[in-house]
Amino acid sequence: MRYRKGGIAVMAGQEEHIFREKLTTEKDIDEDVLVESFKRNENNSLKILIGIYKGQYFQLFLSVFFFAVKHSPVWVLPIVTANIINIATSPDGNALRGICLNAAVMMILMVQNVPTNYLHVYCYAKVVRNVECRLRSAMVRKLQQLSITYHNEMQSGRLQSKIMRDVEQIETLSSQIFISVLSIIMNIAVSFGVVLGSSLTVFWFFLATIPVAVVIRNVFRKSINARNRDFRKEMEETSVKVMEMVELIPVTRAHALEDKETARLDEQLRNVAERGFRLDIIQSYFGSISWVAFQCFQVACLAFTGYLAMKGTIRPGDVVMYQTYFSTIVNQVSNVINLLPVIAKGLESVNSVGDILLCADVEETGNRQKIKEVKGDIEFRDVCFQFRNADHPVIRHMNFSVNAGETIAFVGASGAGKTTVINLVIGFLKANSGQILIDGRDIGTFNLRSYRQHIAVVPQTPILFTGTIRENITYGAADISDGALREIIKAANLEEFVDSLPEGVETKVTEHGANLSGGQRQRISIARAFVRNPKILILDEATSALDAVSEKKIQDSVERLVKDRTTLIVAHRLSTIRNADKIAVVGEGGLLEFGSYDELMEKQGEFYKMRALQV
Repeated sequence: MRYRKGGIAVMAGQEEHIFREKLTTEKDIDEDVLVESFKRNENNSLKILIGIYKGQYFQLFLSVFFFAVKHSPVWVLPIVTANIINIATSPDGNALRGICLNAAVMMILMVQNVPTNYLHVYCYAKVVRNVECRLRSAMVRKLQQLSITYHNEMQSGRLQSKIMRDVEQIETLSSQIFISVLSIIMNIAVSFGVVLGSSLTVFWFFLATIPVAVVIRNVFRKSINARNRDFRKEMEETSVKVMEMVELIPVTRAHALEDKETARLDEQLRNVAERGFRLDIIQSYFGSISWVAFQCFQVACLAFTGYLAMKGTIRPGDVVMYQTYFSTIVNQVSNVINLLPVIAKGLESVNSVGDILLCADVEETGNRQKIKEVKGDIEFRDVCFQFRNADHPVIRHMNFSVNAGETIAFVGASGAGKTTVINLVIGFLKANSGQILIDGRDIGTFNLRSYRQHIAVVPQTPILFTGTIRENITYGAADISDGALREIIKAANLEEFVDSLPEGVETKVTEHGANLSGGQRQRISIARAFVRNPKILILDEATSALDAVSEKKIQDSVERLVKDRTTLIVAHRLSTIRNADKIAVVGEGGLLEFGSYDELMEKQGEFYKMRALQV
């Protein structure tokens, strides 16, 4: 027993190795082929499904072939049963030999099921799981290409549902079409073929079941599709609200709003249950009406073939054979009808995945000029910007310039447009008119990915992922040496903190950095910026929510970081930007004031008033 278990484990390990090697080396299911299938058959979900398996049809054919071979005992058994009954009811000198021969044939066919079933599953599962993986990979890649505006407008829970749940539904749909439906077709074809070869009269009786199936399907099709669509949308909405609830738990708990939050989510869960109930009811009617219709046909078939046997038209054993084949046909047609809701749900998921893969809101990089070097000169020339569906522009005819190595701070009221200016420089947003020049070249002509390799952003709320401190600092630059990493940790004022940890930089960071203080998270974010060694540095006020001690440590880190780099700062605490080369007071769609700290204080204008409010 131990040896056999070990053998199974080795076999499983070999199969996993084969699958991984196939997945990483073969290009016959390239992600571009998947996307092309969605584009070419945009209005036909079934064609899209078939198209995403392009290049894998031969393996699917092998899977179908092995399925037919392994399933053959089911088709042969009625014939063998009829033969044995007929031999037993009309025995002759070779009766025993005939019975043994028929039994031996069935035994051989049944034993071959083990190897052929393995080959069938191996060919099919490898293809389907491969496509499932690449489909999710294509969606992830597309999400990385879609604009920041798209991500701001699309809830993350809805995207998660599309990547996980909808792709799983497509995998289930593939199983139904390439396995269940093909099995149904084979069973019906074999049954009709045998009956046609035996009795034309019985064949015509069998054929009468087809119109009934078509009528039942057409009566329920639209209702089932509509219910499936409503249920999928409600599930996506639930996924969104569950993620929101999880994010809000600290706020909810702090304000004793647990009951209110539970009630809010309970309402959404009731909506899902209601949509699911409606779907279940329509599918129940569909299934029960189909079952009654075909069971009535089956009883009629039994009576009809019994009558033919009584008249001597067929032999007694043939009654069993015809009844078995008719049961097969009835069951397979019923299976088709019962599969229709599942297929409808899967095709709806195909459309849902297409919402991402066919979205045209993509950052335009294409064949644009790749940026190999950035000095850091920035200039806005008559720049205007307005968000989609907004009533008024955020920025109107803005003009300013920053020389390489200078630091410019943007101040102003909330909603004045400070972050919009930053996002225009990063390339997250595209100006409606005017020009944004980087080293004298229009950013609209850049390959943005190559340009952003020279930028580092330190957000106000640091974004950390689950992993080690080392992984969070070296994100995107994993080949950095231990010596260089140590220097960066020292420059970011993290040395004392890291040295105090038993595992040092290998200490695990929990989700969102929950096991670290705000100052520690921010200094890790600053260290990440050091790793990139950027020419353009963007700081969203890194100290606005910190205590005085943490603020001092981070200010020291920032002073080291901004040296010899063009730095853009969104400032909330005006005391932190005293050393900035230029200060831009943003408001009313433009620059209200522009100059150094001392110049603006001397003017006693908007900046002076803002500074006075914080003293």
